[in-house]
Amino acid sequence: MTDTVGSYFGRTYGSVHSGDGDQFNIFIQEAASRLREQAGSRRRTIAEEDREHLAAHFVPPPGLHRARTRLAESHTVLINGLPGSGRRTAALMLLHDLSEARGTLHELPDTSDDDTASEPLDTGDIGDGDRLLLDLSEVDESRFVAVQNALSGFRAGLRTRGARLAVVLPHRLGYLLKDELKRFTVEIGRPPARRVLVRHLRHDDIAFSPEDLGGTELGTFLTQAPMCEVAELADRIRTFRDTSPADRGFPHWLADALLHQQDQTARVATDLAAEQSGRHKALLLSLAMFHETTPGVVLQAANSLLGLLSHPPDTTPRLDRADLHAELAAIKAETGPNGRVRFDIPEYDRGVREHFWTFLPDIRRQLRDWFKDCLTDLALPKDDRTRAVERFAEQSLRTDRREDLIWLAERWTSKGAPERLIPDAAQVLACGLDDDRHGRFFRQRIYEWAVSGETGDRLGEVLVVVCAETMAGSHPDQALVRLHHLARRSGGRAQAAARGALRKLTGTDHRLYRSLLDRLVAGIAHRHGPRDRALFLELADPVRLIGYRSVRDSLIACWSDVLRQDVESWRLPLMGWLGAAEDVRRRDLVLRVLSTAGAPDVHVCGRVYRVALDWARAGEGDERKHTVDHLLRRIDAAQGIESYDHAA
Repeated sequence: MTDTVGSYFGRTYGSVHSGDGDQFNIFIQEAASRLREQAGSRRRTIAEEDREHLAAHFVPPPGLHRARTRLAESHTVLINGLPGSGRRTAALMLLHDLSEARGTLHELPDTSDDDTASEPLDTGDIGDGDRLLLDLSEVDESRFVAVQNALSGFRAGLRTRGARLAVVLPHRLGYLLKDELKRFTVEIGRPPARRVLVRHLRHDDIAFSPEDLGGTELGTFLTQAPMCEVAELADRIRTFRDTSPADRGFPHWLADALLHQQDQTARVATDLAAEQSGRHKALLLSLAMFHETTPGVVLQAANSLLGLLSHPPDTTPRLDRADLHAELAAIKAETGPNGRVRFDIPEYDRGVREHFWTFLPDIRRQLRDWFKDCLTDLALPKDDRTRAVERFAEQSLRTDRREDLIWLAERWTSKGAPERLIPDAAQVLACGLDDDRHGRFFRQRIYEWAVSGETGDRLGEVLVVVCAETMAGSHPDQALVRLHHLARRSGGRAQAAARGALRKLTGTDHRLYRSLLDRLVAGIAHRHGPRDRALFLELADPVRLIGYRSVRDSLIACWSDVLRQDVESWRLPLMGWLGAAEDVRRRDLVLRVLSTAGAPDVHVCGRVYRVALDWARAGEGDERKHTVDHLLRRIDAAQGIESYDHAA
């Protein structure tokens, strides 16, 4: 079974906490599950499996060949192009297609965490043979200028390490591009949209004829749509293929998919101009937010909105007023056989939401408060909650109300808030992280929460899930930093969960594991000694990458500090390392780490040796005795008592 953050929570707390704790566990696992389900539609992930999927659908845009040549010759290429042309995808595919003989493909951090780097680019992020992505498409002017100033020194590091860098430029800030960087810049065009659609359809084994793609409506759509919307159209066609009756074929699937791609905002504006009733508008927005829920949910949400906006009550006797069926019909909605309400016109719900957030900006704060109350008070199934949160987050981010999502996350994880809101809090943060324009803001805010001693344990646990399930997919280095800070917390569920998430994140990624060791070395040497020592003993592997000198140096630095603490704090972990040294293939390297770490202090060496003797006596066989003898020779050699003879 795949190890997940949700299952880690379950394993850690299932046998320790009971009652309310068990219920909380369920909601934490639901949060992790919800974010994993959303990951399937995420566009920013750089995980290898997702890159392979992307490559299978990729159509090279005009200019890609020149970009590939520039990257090969200069180790750096700057990708420019119109928004919607697939700049980020093109940059990612350039790196994906390079040899994987050395290094890894990862995205450079876009926040300065822990004040580790005064420059916006840190050469410490470059590994041998790495393929690096730097997405500047949504940065502001000051950061764009700062990155350019740092790029010269960073490029020198690329050449030294044999690494490659693809940068996605902010098209709107082209006037700020420095002259000396223009020779690395390649303009890519928009890929042929029809070819992109065909590539997607064929990959999904959807049969069609050339005539099926010759319609005027499709042609108009393909001329104007960004690449992401072309991909969405193909996905809708696949959905209709899978759900339509057997007598309906590709022309029907395409027509239905195009109908759902239409923008209904103009129709909504016209309809609202002819209707001034506050109740009518409240029902309209409530159904748009809670589309395809029950009539009772829509009514309760509408009444809540009217009350929050201090709308005067209707004093007409209830039986003299229209019933809910008639009111829903008046807003072009109907209740289906499944008892759920929807608008008659596809995508009308999106048009309503966009109209309210665009043309009623003075009530956006009240809409935020209303949505919070609805999620708190309404009895909504999990899938309905998920869709509602996604709709609210979409409008908040579109209208630059990102602080509304932060506010909701804090309220939904506050003391006394219902635990069922935990998955909703995780989802609003994940939506923010996935947003092209606002993702950096959310990564920075999550960092601030992670390092703050005032962050509550509930919010801390949500941050663990969000970092592990969402941020790690696109920005694993930044996820590592935040999880490390959360793992330093003084006890509690969040600390334990963060440690488990760190283990999972670094478990198969050698680069991240080495980065964690480097952070532990720095933390132990400075103000995080006690907690990072505990983390080291829990997470460090005695044999993983032990053949690398830099890894051994990090292990030695950490053990050197650990061994100077109370012996009972490291007795059992040391015995675990001695157990790993029973394998003769790695014995010398493991014992070299331990002996070198203790060498500066004869008393420390004595304690290490006594623990080793206790370990040897507690077991059977000659290998333990041989291991202890080998350790003693290594200690003597490290202290200069005698030269070490490996053959001895």
